[in-house]
Amino acid sequence: MTSADLLIDAFGRVQENVHGAVSGLTQDELGVQLEPGANSIAWLIWHLTRVQDDHIADVAGLEQVWTAAGWAKRFGLPFDDAATGYGDNPDEVAQLGAVPADLLLGYYDAVHAQTIDYVSGLTDADLPRVVDTRWDPPVTLGVRLISVVDDDIQHSGQAAFVRGVLLRRR
Repeated sequence: MTSADLLIDAFGRVQENVHGAVSGLTQDELGVQLEPGANSIAWLIWHLTRVQDDHIADVAGLEQVWTAAGWAKRFGLPFDDAATGYGDNPDEVAQLGAVPADLLLGYYDAVHAQTIDYVSGLTDADLPRVVDTRWDPPVTLGVRLISVVDDDIQHSGQAAFVRGVLLRRR
């Protein structure tokens, strides 16, 4: 097994988590905030997808799927196209509102496809490449990719938790 195989498997698990958290819920359910200021499933999935899109496009030298494939226009959010949700306040989280599952999953799957295309071509020799010198120590490609996987798993788990609460309320 190669490091590319491990990354493909990890991102594949994220995709399963994302679909599991979203599938079968109504648009209204996707936008539910369990309490004021809490993250909705829609926001969590949008945010994890935006971060993955931003970070993978950056290290791969590609345009983000968000803008390249017109997803920003389809979502029609009142945010700058560069926004990823990082640091959003409760009002900004609420602005995402409820979006349809097919829109969330369509964007996620497009980002997932670009991610898999990129990581499929990586070798172990690629992973030590420094991709961000703003940190001490500088961030390598391998560390950045694991960071994205970690962030995605955490947020998809949060979305799954919210889903569980919503399903018990039905």
